[in-house]
Amino acid sequence: MFWLNVKRVLRTGFVSFWRNGFVSVASILVMTITLFVIGSLVFNNALLQSSLKELQDKVDINVYFVTSAPIDDIVALKATLESFPEVAVVEYVSRDEALERFKARHEDDQLILQALDEVGDNPLGAVLNIKTKEPSQYESIAEYLKQNPTLSKEGKPLIDKVNYYQNKVAIDKLNQIIDASRASSLARTLVLILASLAVAFNTIRLAIYVTREEISVMRLVGASRMYIRGPFIVAGFIYGTVSAVIAIIAFYPVTYWFGPLFYPLPIFLTSDSIGNLHLFQYYIANFAQICFIVVASGLVLGALSSFLAVRRYLK
Repeated sequence: MFWLNVKRVLRTGFVSFWRNGFVSVASILVMTITLFVIGSLVFNNALLQSSLKELQDKVDINVYFVTSAPIDDIVALKATLESFPEVAVVEYVSRDEALERFKARHEDDQLILQALDEVGDNPLGAVLNIKTKEPSQYESIAEYLKQNPTLSKEGKPLIDKVNYYQNKVAIDKLNQIIDASRASSLARTLVLILASLAVAFNTIRLAIYVTREEISVMRLVGASRMYIRGPFIVAGFIYGTVSAVIAIIAFYPVTYWFGPLFYPLPIFLTSDSIGNLHLFQYYIANFAQICFIVVASGLVLGALSSFLAVRRYLK
């Protein structure tokens, strides 16, 4: 008996979907737009994360050593810093490499290059470039280096300078940008999802309104609540599935058309906008994840809206 009722509910749901063709098309159209908005939030979040990652990659702190600092002591400090859980990477730059980078950075300034030639010997010491997992963690690294100075055998400091305090203003602004961006992204996501839910719910409620007299008759002849709800929930699943497929297909030309899209995120460290993410490549690489999110949202949205909308006519 149970499976017989299930078959009847499924059949009635499909028949109701095809019979109310115009209403079904309208519901699918609205839900497609709704799911397209929900899917767009995935791309928006990817763009934001890409921008924040590039922003974080532009910031580090540099530990400058005196020219007489032994390589063994520098390597030992590098290993110590790499053992910290908050440290992402520590790059060692030798004296010769530091000199080459300095010359490349000032290749258009002949006065500086001539001054280097007159000095003769390499005036630059080795450098450790430190990147942490979060910008807020740079201060703890700088404090550690300040409280635990690296000393030579004679007791002289080997670290010439740590440039954290010169970059502190920029790092603090970076923290503010990241916090504000994440908060605004969460707020936009919640607002769009709530608006999408409201639109989809009202559209499906309108579709159920057309069959309100049928619901009244079924209630009069003693049909159970679940038996009445069943076909509408099945129809809601169909709305969600068809709308999800259309939305996923629509993302293909849209992402291909926009291609490499720049997410404008202002930064005080440079005058350029950063955040370069190729949307089409992201769409292809994360196709399964995007499909799951959109299809699951469509099924839940369609079924839940139908379940809630039919309650009014069951009372």
